[in-house]
Amino acid sequence: MPQLLLEILSEEIPARMQAKAEADLVKALMDGLTAAGLIPEGIKGFSGPRRLVAVVEGLPVKSADVVEDVIGPKEGAPDAAIQGFLKKAGLTDIAQAHVHEVPKKGRVYVAHVRKAGRQTADVIAALVPQIIRGFHWPKSMRWASGDLRWVRPISRILCTFDGEVVPFEIEGIKSDNITEGHRVMGRGPFKVRRFDDYSDVLKNKGRVILDREERKETILTDAKQLCAAQNLELVDDIGLLEEVAGLAEYPVVIMGDMDPSFLDLPPEVIKLSMRTHQKYFAVRDPAKKDGALAPKFVVVANLEAADGGKKIAAGNSRVLSARLNDARFFWDNDRKIKLEDRFEKLGNIVFHEKLGTVKDKAERVMALAKELAPKVGADPAQAERAAKLAKCDLVSDMVGEFAELEGVMGRYYATLQGEKQAVADAVRDHYKPKGPGDNVPADPVGVAVALADKLDTLVGFWAIDEKPTGSKDPFALRRAALGVVRLVLENRVSLKLFENRAGSHWANAIGRVAQSIAVLESQRLLEPTQASMPSLVAEVGSDAVNRALIRHIAPDAIATAVLTNVSDLPQFFADRLKVHLREQGARHDLIDAVFALGEDDLVLIVKRVEALGEFLSTEDGKNLLAGYKRAANILAIEEKKDGKSYSGQGKAMAGDPPEVDALVSALGKAAPEATTALETEDFAGAMRALSKLRAPVDAFFDKVTVNADKADVRENRLKILSQIRDALGRVADFSKVEG
Repeated sequence: MPQLLLEILSEEIPARMQAKAEADLVKALMDGLTAAGLIPEGIKGFSGPRRLVAVVEGLPVKSADVVEDVIGPKEGAPDAAIQGFLKKAGLTDIAQAHVHEVPKKGRVYVAHVRKAGRQTADVIAALVPQIIRGFHWPKSMRWASGDLRWVRPISRILCTFDGEVVPFEIEGIKSDNITEGHRVMGRGPFKVRRFDDYSDVLKNKGRVILDREERKETILTDAKQLCAAQNLELVDDIGLLEEVAGLAEYPVVIMGDMDPSFLDLPPEVIKLSMRTHQKYFAVRDPAKKDGALAPKFVVVANLEAADGGKKIAAGNSRVLSARLNDARFFWDNDRKIKLEDRFEKLGNIVFHEKLGTVKDKAERVMALAKELAPKVGADPAQAERAAKLAKCDLVSDMVGEFAELEGVMGRYYATLQGEKQAVADAVRDHYKPKGPGDNVPADPVGVAVALADKLDTLVGFWAIDEKPTGSKDPFALRRAALGVVRLVLENRVSLKLFENRAGSHWANAIGRVAQSIAVLESQRLLEPTQASMPSLVAEVGSDAVNRALIRHIAPDAIATAVLTNVSDLPQFFADRLKVHLREQGARHDLIDAVFALGEDDLVLIVKRVEALGEFLSTEDGKNLLAGYKRAANILAIEEKKDGKSYSGQGKAMAGDPPEVDALVSALGKAAPEATTALETEDFAGAMRALSKLRAPVDAFFDKVTVNADKADVRENRLKILSQIRDALGRVADFSKVEG
């Protein structure tokens, strides 16, 4: 069947936009052709530095004829309505119409109008300009005097169907069957008809590798071969590979030399400078300790040079030296100042206007990290020290130039100034995990500081009501919550995040942060008050006024409001935990069933979920769940009808069937056993205890009538049902379990 070939040739398309644009073009073509009744057999897209391409296989030469029903007026309608219907339907006499019975309308006239299919070339000629005009780019531009917006000026549009040009014009650019190759090595132009000769002429004459994956494979293979020839290894960088594949139409891999004196810089600095500024791949020497960097780099050129790339390599070496000289200047300058001496400068960086400066945040994190330390097995003094130093590299020259090195440079500077290794590592690791593929800190000090940092961020933004909404999450709070989940679970940290103890607001991690934010909020509210009391300020001093007024307006009241704002934070953690566990195959309804108990120790929640999942996978578990739901449904109906709750202890009464006594006896044994097991966190044991109820519950519902005629018998049996509900409810809220 005929084939559609479309190429939009333009000036350079930014590498980061190419893959998305390729997918968008494919989707737009598929949607447009399908809407026109043209269903292709297949469609494939391509993208590169200067072109977007799509090839659509198996299109018919025209769309199928269709019959559309035109609904007219009711039978017996006025003549004016009849004439309007005839004109709309293209009929000359009402006898040509049909009469159909239509719900709510009665008998109406209907015309079956046959519409001939459209030529596919005509559909394409209308569709492609529409797609180009409506195409979305993250950034676009206009050129010359036209209104068309595209990422860069369009130079050509190649469009053929069944080997022939599909004629159309957009902003003075006429479609044709001509393409261009590499600007230097094979520009052309070249006339083509179908995709086979198009791709062949581009590769062999135009010196353009059309397929992105082929370009990536060429770069990776050639780079590794160059390294292997010198007993070196390429430092893998998937993101950089993706980017350089979008910069070169015909990638040529070249190895260059780096001045060996720069190897005394931190390797992260060298790699980032290469990657960010020059798009070079770093090279390591496996013969050196820990596979240290070699004084080499790999660059991808878009040109096959006559000298094998020697001049290109030399030029890139000079540029890299200039970049690394800048890095050396930052490195030397930063080492002259201790990290702790930078702490006060954090007060010049606003974290958030309602949450204070980065210094304010650091002080909150210090207090919380110190408190969390014993719970994660860390030394409190080291955790507090690491938290104080953790943000100090933000005001260093190196991080000012390379923001991606936050934490990394802090670890270097902390190590150089003689900090304990655990403290230095925590400075680097407290940002982790930054994403699903990132490692979680394992050292206790790092865990304490990372937890404190993320909890402070979450509680802070919750307190000021800056919560994620829909797809919007400008402060990456979902990522922070998922980071807390992973830190707790992967390090098996038994930590109460929300539980109030000893009647205090502040006896848990969330409360501690909320208290600090409440005091900060008190101070913020007092600023205009101080301004209106200049005589008092002059007499006793600003700090004294602050303290007095904070006491006067009762910061506990503000703190209570802050805690109210964070009351839905546990559910947010529950949602993140669901995401995390769902990826590992856990059921979301089981997480809901456990969270409903008010448990906030994530490790215990997971243990409960695992035990509950194993229990419900057995026949005893499935049948007991059915029995629970039956009991709960009966109780819900009867309690609503009677206006009271049937809680209490049921018993066997005279004249009861033996199944009543058997269930009462089983409940008397199983419930205490389950409670004892729960107290020792033996959730599997609790499930085993409850499984003993399966047979007596089944027998009870099979042989016993709950709504007996005698009121006292009915009430007693409803209480027995409430005991079933209560016994299972100690393990999980079974009402939230599906099935």
